[in-house]
Amino acid sequence: MTLHDLAARAMRALDPEDAHGLTIRALEAGLGPRAGGDDPILATRVGGLDLPNCVGLAPGFDKNAQVFGPMLRAGFGFVECGTVTPLPQAGNSRPRLFRLTEDRAVINRMGFNNQGLELFAARLARRGPGVVGANIGANKDASDRIGDYVTALTRLWGLASYVTINISSPNTPGLRALQTKAALEELLGRLAAARDSLPAEGRVPMFLKVAPDLDDGEVEAIVETVAANGLAGVIVSNTTITRPALASRHAGEAGGLSGAPLTDLSTQMLARFAQAAQGRLALIGAGGIGSGAQAYARIRAGAEAVQLYSAMVFEGPGLVIRIKRDLAARLRADGFTSVAQAVGAG
Repeated sequence: MTLHDLAARAMRALDPEDAHGLTIRALEAGLGPRAGGDDPILATRVGGLDLPNCVGLAPGFDKNAQVFGPMLRAGFGFVECGTVTPLPQAGNSRPRLFRLTEDRAVINRMGFNNQGLELFAARLARRGPGVVGANIGANKDASDRIGDYVTALTRLWGLASYVTINISSPNTPGLRALQTKAALEELLGRLAAARDSLPAEGRVPMFLKVAPDLDDGEVEAIVETVAANGLAGVIVSNTTITRPALASRHAGEAGGLSGAPLTDLSTQMLARFAQAAQGRLALIGAGGIGSGAQAYARIRAGAEAVQLYSAMVFEGPGLVIRIKRDLAARLRADGFTSVAQAVGAG
């Protein structure tokens, strides 16, 4: 365990949101870990993006695009910032972030708290090398939520390596309704029209982030709508509103559940998307990934890359190095020479 991992363990004595804020300030001050070079077997290409390794940082950690550089240096192959909304908003009242230590899980009801699109865009405009994505959402009180997504896409054009459309957070009332067929067709249709009207040199891949709580038939409808509008792929999945058996005293808190209890549900949902997509879309696996074995299982289920966040709350920032080392060993043990060869092998 590294000194950074020990520091992360010590900060678990603090309120979760205070600990996160302190972590961001430490990273801004240059106190983050620095990883060495990546094993070539982990390099891959996802939706037109060339990644030095297939393990990414999920959104929620770097909401305001403040520390994507330090997190790339910590060993992530790509970093997704956000969720950002056009206007700054405070989010829901505190407490709104809970560690479920016994369950290796987190519940959050943050409510898209962020500093707004202008600061976010200004920081991305100064970024250096590395793949940095932008996760976009709608303001809680927006009269035209789809218009908020169009505004964010237009403002970030040419600044991010890719854009993720987040319609799957459970903490903005009514947001998940955008996953229904008619609403999704309107959303992606308007975004595709906006994309096609913008300068071609700024064009980047677009992904849709979905919930793990979809009903029968919704997966197939989402795949067809995403493909019809020319998006690169789908990120599976966001947090869940379901509650498996949990031991923590915080189990009854409202919000989205992430971490270890989400592993099986998210993997099963990913496999459903892989079956429906039949190779037409790039898939990124997220939710409940905390080990090399779990990352490998997601790849074998159809993911071309993976993202994690919650597991670092309990394992520290050194987790990404351990996952990459174990994942490379598992690929070689099964006779693969690249991540791409293992995609869907399970």
